[in-house]
Formats: sequence, structure tokens, C-alpha cells
Amino acid sequence: MIRRLIAALSIASVVFLTASVPARAQDATSKDTAAAIKGGFVEDLGELERSSSPWPKRSRRTNTWRPMDGVRSVSEVLMLAAFEGYAFIPNSFGAKAADLGSREEAAKLRTLSDKPQVIDHLKKGFAHAKQQLGALDAATLTGTRKVMGRDMSVVQIADGIGGDLHEHLGQLIAYARMNHIVPPWSK
Repeated sequence: MIRRLIAALSIASVVFLTASVPARAQDATSKDTAAAIKGGFVEDLGELERSSSPWPKRSRRTNTWRPMDGVRSVSEVLMLAAFEGYAFIPNSFGAKAADLGSREEAAKLRTLSDKPQVIDHLKKGFAHAKQQLGALDAATLTGTRKVMGRDMSVVQIADGIGGDLHEHLGQLIAYARMNHIVPPWSK
């Protein structure tokens, strides 16, 4: 809990300091700042990974549970996070996506609902993202990158992806509480 708070405060302070710099200077991030952002983001990925499975082993609920039609199921939220680790996160920072085979093979993975397989892919996705980001030289993160059609700095990329992943975690927490399941870190 304290490590998560320290990581969040570290990222927030760098974002705050970077935001106070004139717009032109934001196009270039120092290598030290990029390394700090990358390190904080990788640490946050570890915390998110540990918190992403609130369904207890003995839960009667399955990974196919959803609060209503048209809303992602538990397994769909977890597989989305796994795919972000396999591809979106590494690509956004300039690293390589995992090789998941053909588009058809990757599409089949998105429909997994078997809990052990889903958790396995979630762990593999986070591991891939952390490995790829850990291998990146911070010097490659000092400029901007095109992410979702926008030029973004490493601060903006980390903030955007981190916010998205925390939103998925919040969704899982809401699902758990709707089913009277106390998330493991709340005990």
C-alpha cells in the first residue's frame, strides 16, 4: 500500500512539474525524468497485476459474470488488461508487442473465460509489458510518440495508460462488491 502511494506520488509530482513547463519544452523530456516515469510506471504495473483478480478461489461466481447485458464480463475485463500488456503498453512506449500468432488466434484469446487461462494470460501480459519497458533505454523516451493519433510525451503516455488500467481495476472492484466479495487487499 505504501509503495503504491509512493509510486503514485512520484508520478504525480513529475506530471505536475512537467505540466508547469511552457508547452514547447514539453516536447523534450530529460533522460532522468523519462527514467523516473518509466520506473514508476513499471512499479505501478506490478501493483495493478497484484490487485487485478478480486474473485476468490472458492467464489461461486464465474469469470463470465457481468452486471448486465452489453457490459464486459470479468474475464473480458481481465483479457483486455492482458492484451494491453501484450501490445498496447509496449507499442505506446516504443517497445515490441508480444507475438500472439495470427489475428484469428489473437481474437480467440479475447473470448477466453476459463479462470486459470485468463489469469495466466493476465500474468503473461503484465510480464511482457514490464520486460519490454525495463529493456527500453530512457533516452528513447525523451521526445514524443504518436499514440492513438496524438503526439504524446512519456508523461502523457504513462498517465493515460495508467489511468486506463486503474479504470479497469475499479471496474473489477465494483464487480466484486456487487457480489459481496471483499477484494483481497481490503481485508
